[in-house]
Amino acid sequence: MAAPASWSAYPQALSVTALTTQIQAALAVDFDDVWVGGEISGLRAPSSGHLYFTLKDDRSQLRAVMFRGYAGLLRFRPEDGLAVLVRGRVSLYAARGDLQLYVSLMEPQGVGAQQLALEQLKATLAAEGLFAPERKRPLPFFPRCIGVVTALHGAAIHDILTILYQRCPYTRVIIRPAKVQGVGAGVDIAAGIRDLNDHGEVEVIIVGRGGGSREDLSAFNEEVVARAIASSAVPVVAAVGHEIDLSIADLVADRRAPTPTAAAEMVVPRWDELRRQVVATQDALCTAMARLVCDRRVAVANLGKRLRDPRQRAATLHNQLHAATARLLAAFHRHRERAHARLQKLTAMLHSLSPLAVLSRGYSLARTLPEGKVVTDAAMLQPGDSLRLTFATGEARVRVEEVKV
Repeated sequence: MAAPASWSAYPQALSVTALTTQIQAALAVDFDDVWVGGEISGLRAPSSGHLYFTLKDDRSQLRAVMFRGYAGLLRFRPEDGLAVLVRGRVSLYAARGDLQLYVSLMEPQGVGAQQLALEQLKATLAAEGLFAPERKRPLPFFPRCIGVVTALHGAAIHDILTILYQRCPYTRVIIRPAKVQGVGAGVDIAAGIRDLNDHGEVEVIIVGRGGGSREDLSAFNEEVVARAIASSAVPVVAAVGHEIDLSIADLVADRRAPTPTAAAEMVVPRWDELRRQVVATQDALCTAMARLVCDRRVAVANLGKRLRDPRQRAATLHNQLHAATARLLAAFHRHRERAHARLQKLTAMLHSLSPLAVLSRGYSLARTLPEGKVVTDAAMLQPGDSLRLTFATGEARVRVEEVKV
């Protein structure tokens, strides 16, 4: 915009835009490439992928931004409180008049970026329980099929196959070749683990490589490898070089072997030792069976001595049954005779009380006609009533001529 007319009295006055332009030009000359050490504060990481934060020390602070293209190259995760060394340029954001550091490179102070990224990944996986002892699975005792993920032409595969053939030459081995170092190695190793799981016959997987520097073994510290091992449906043995420090693959795997040779020794027993164990077990079983048979024969012999002739026992029981039958029949006859005598006695008593017996002594039984009521009182009758008289033998019909009461 045009300067106000009153500014003409002050020939040194500048517009805001002119001043910020000069500051930007000066900063571009003197602070185009600077290294600054400080502590991250107020870190923001929006979905755009840019990183916004404040870089500060005990007395000053400076706003900073790291655009997505540079932030995507970081090998560790920035966080508040982390002391870092950054490289970038200082410029003025003219729209707000803010002095800002545009970061193109960041390294943690006191520890390397790779080591910091490794420690952060370890902490994340440990919090998810991927290192927990309770999730470790036992290895199969005698796997029929073993999968191996390693470089096809490396020393590791030679050592593994040599030991497997020496210890158990009848075991089937499926090799899934993979890059074990360099760009893309971690992704290839993880894919190899998944491929062997998809095969369906593999019972245990060996993942590893021969010795090398920490940088050579870095593929086995990648998150993609750790998660592939954790999600494997079959147990995984990690055999990663000769490094003293444990790799993340070692921590996640079900078993850790210091070398590929040791891994091969872990997953299969020695065939000759198995044969010796089978023979020893067979001998022990035969001895135990012979001892058991001998003990049973002695027991049968002892029982035979205590066992009497079953025919004698049958004869005794027959005699007992015959005697019991005779006693039962005799008791039945006696009971029947007593019952018959009692029946005769009761019959005689009943006969003596029978009205018919009374009639036989000259009495008769009078009944009214036509009702058939037994006449027990003369008051029941009127002259002219008809009666039926029952005698000991026969009946008669009579008419009442006179009633006396």
